[in-house]
Amino acid sequence: MKNRREFITLLGGAAAWPLAARAQQGDRVRRIGVLVTSDELFKLRLSAFTQGLAGLGWTDGRNLRLDLRYYGADINRMRALAQELVGLQPDIIVTNNTPATLALQRETRTIPIVFVSVADPVASGLVPRLNQPGGNITGFADWEASLGGKWLELLLEIAPGLKRAAIMFNPDTSPASAYVSSFETAARSLKVVPITAHVHSDVEIEKAISALGQEPGGGLVVVPDPFTSVHGAPMILAAARNNVPAVYGTSGFVRDGGLLSYGVDQVDTVRRAVSYVDRILRGEKPGNLPVQFPTKFEMILNLKTAKALGFAVPPSIMLRADEVIE
Repeated sequence: MKNRREFITLLGGAAAWPLAARAQQGDRVRRIGVLVTSDELFKLRLSAFTQGLAGLGWTDGRNLRLDLRYYGADINRMRALAQELVGLQPDIIVTNNTPATLALQRETRTIPIVFVSVADPVASGLVPRLNQPGGNITGFADWEASLGGKWLELLLEIAPGLKRAAIMFNPDTSPASAYVSSFETAARSLKVVPITAHVHSDVEIEKAISALGQEPGGGLVVVPDPFTSVHGAPMILAAARNNVPAVYGTSGFVRDGGLLSYGVDQVDTVRRAVSYVDRILRGEKPGNLPVQFPTKFEMILNLKTAKALGFAVPPSIMLRADEVIE
């Protein structure tokens, strides 16, 4: 199993060219701004990004400069860093979610922006249409409305005594309405009481999960968003302490001790996004590049956590899991 804390230094691995060779090639240093939630959470994705660029001839320190900015879950810091990156006048900016992309959109309508994880780019106002977005923004969405129901189905599969389930997210940082709709539809079909848990702090996380654990049959679905990504540790600890089974939208939660995740393979999405960055750096307009949707999903199971919670994992989950952490 790959260690998610490994981070391949941003150098791409290509050998340095002699100065004369560089001059012959006519290379000029291109600048890429990167605005993401956390350096710790996105190390593997950034490694995939820089390796992909190097494979296409873009090497940090030779013909490329990366300006990395991390904002945690601080919306004000995110907006300030968006303004700072735009002020650097990079050739392109890459970002990883809806709020950050919207912040960049407010700052520039000319610098190309490629997003790699946006829920619904049309509904959020980032692009007017998917096939030819126009303007300066395009990218790779991770929106799949049916995931809300899928997460609940998986939760019931691993915890068959489920009676009520909460879908947790921060409404200030997550456009989760589509997920909530499919979650509630699935809940009605599965005879599970649906609960919407809005959280803005660790205190609210603890309160919501404690309430689920007060009686048997409570479960949790955690929607991926900038807030939940940064506040994963208290969610995982509260779920364990209150014996609440939880399904998460991204794999990082499970590698940190959560029970089960199902969602878009974010590393694969980043690898696909590299092609758009390359094409834009070579002269194509972002408005002519269609928004693309996920093609690869992954399920990660933490068997140690399942045993600690007292759940016998059904064979159907074991056989479908892309990775099992023991």
